[in-house]
Amino acid sequence: MPIIFLSPSLQPFNQYVGGGNEQQVMNEVADAMEPMLRANAIRFTRSSIGESLANVIRQSNEGSYDLHLALHSNAAGESMSGQLNGSDFYYYPYSARGKRAAQILAENYRKVALDPNRVQTLATTKLVEVTKTNAPAVLVEVEYHDNETGADWIRSHIHEIAANLTEGLTIYFGLPYIAETAEPRCAVVATKKSPLNLRCRPCLQSAILAQIPRGSTVMVYGEWKGWAVVGWREYLGYADASFLR
Repeated sequence: MPIIFLSPSLQPFNQYVGGGNEQQVMNEVADAMEPMLRANAIRFTRSSIGESLANVIRQSNEGSYDLHLALHSNAAGESMSGQLNGSDFYYYPYSARGKRAAQILAENYRKVALDPNRVQTLATTKLVEVTKTNAPAVLVEVEYHDNETGADWIRSHIHEIAANLTEGLTIYFGLPYIAETAEPRCAVVATKKSPLNLRCRPCLQSAILAQIPRGSTVMVYGEWKGWAVVGWREYLGYADASFLR
């Protein structure tokens, strides 16, 4: 199953017009994303507030991640301060997977963006969270926070931003998107004798990640067309919901 490194901004000094700051608000987006990611069978590791950027990159590179996703909001230079809006998705030009992820996320983001015509993908060799991570990486600037319109839009669209980025990740990873996220619940495997297959995709032809013994307790994070997104031990995948009680 896919696993991402989720890296919200480490920049509390970037103040929002009208209150708040980039670190605070991007961590609110990450908070909202966590249950959505689990419900869509996407595992994740998340960086912590107070880490240095160098340490975040080191942590990302110590794991084996399918994507490094950095969450930021933008501010214009001094001469244009408060005059710009738009959303940028940065990728490393020598990473085909990073470019593809940026393009998919940006195209999907146009559905919720403040100005869909100002959503763009940009290649960069300067942003270290894109150039120094082993995993393909995307750094998203969700909107400009140095003007009242942009800052208000970000603060009032935390859930929508989180849901849209999660949906974009499911498109990139080829997973069905589960929009409804309920509270996780415990369930018991109620097969007759055999174990319950936990699969990579919600279909019987998909590879089996693990076999869960009858009577085992699992966590259910989401459901899609008769399939449950199930967490068991270190695994997260899809299981036939009819065998869960």
